[in-house]
Amino acid sequence: MYYSRKKPPEDVPSELTAIWSCSDENCKGWMRDNFAFSMAPVCPLCQSPMVRSERMLAAVVNTSPNQLKK
Repeated sequence: MYYSRKKPPEDVPSELTAIWSCSDENCKGWMRDNFAFSMAPVCPLCQSPMVRSERMLAAVVNTSPNQLKK
């Protein structure tokens, strides 16, 4: 016999995260600062310059060896 119990979704902790967002008002592109490959990235969607800002996002750790050293 099979008993199905749905587990409640885990609460993912949110934190204020530094991001890069596209400066073009018509573009919705953004990326986390710790996942950017350059110090002043350009938008991968429209090639506009990106500006630094902050956003409440789920906590994610970048363990890539290619991460920029700051």
